Amino acid sequence: MTDAGNIMPLPEAMDFATAACFPVVYATSIHALKDRGQLRSGETLLVLGAAGGVGLTAVEIGKILGARVIAAASSDEKLALCKARGADALINYANADLRESLKQLTAGKGVDVVYDPVGGAYAEPAVRSLAFLGRYLVIGFASGEIPKIPLNLLLLKQASVVGVFWGAYAKARPADNARNFAELFGWYARGLLKPHVSETFPLARYREALDVVMNRRARGKVALLVG
Repeated sequence: MTDAGNIMPLPEAMDFATAACFPVVYATSIHALKDRGQLRSGETLLVLGAAGGVGLTAVEIGKILGARVIAAASSDEKLALCKARGADALINYANADLRESLKQLTAGKGVDVVYDPVGGAYAEPAVRSLAFLGRYLVIGFASGEIPKIPLNLLLLKQASVVGVFWGAYAKARPADNARNFAELFGWYARGLLKPHVSETFPLARYREALDVVMNRRARGKVALLVG
């Protein structure tokens, strides 16, 4: 049975496909950046997998919170979408060294917060690129590989690895979660959030939709339409 506290009115002018793709990704990113990462205006945020479903929302919310946002993704096409959503700097980690690129973009200081829904091979260079008192946010493992981080890197920088699990947070602190949604809907109403549904498929073509997601061709979210 659905908890009544999880039911919210659809914001005016939000269509059903957008509404279906909105809650998990935006709720994850506001919880990650505001509650867990304590991202502050003027700080530098690195978003890995920045053109994906959650990554793109982190770019948008990072900008709203006043951060300088560095978007990292695997193609120039994906990075163009990140740029359109407000990213200040771009890294194509398919053909550039992530750590060296970050050194150049931050004049050697490093990034204050890393938002990582990818895991895998980019995790360690991202941690090595943290600034003093930096925060590395563990969002997920889209690469399929759970990274192993040398803990001495955290000691030297006095940095933190912070887990982010929005579903558990929403259940444990429903009032705080509701406040986050109110803030998200306010930003949406003001045009500050522009959810990107790159493709829609009828339910009968769910295999095609899953193929787009699993082969990392999605830009933002993919929606299945019922009826």
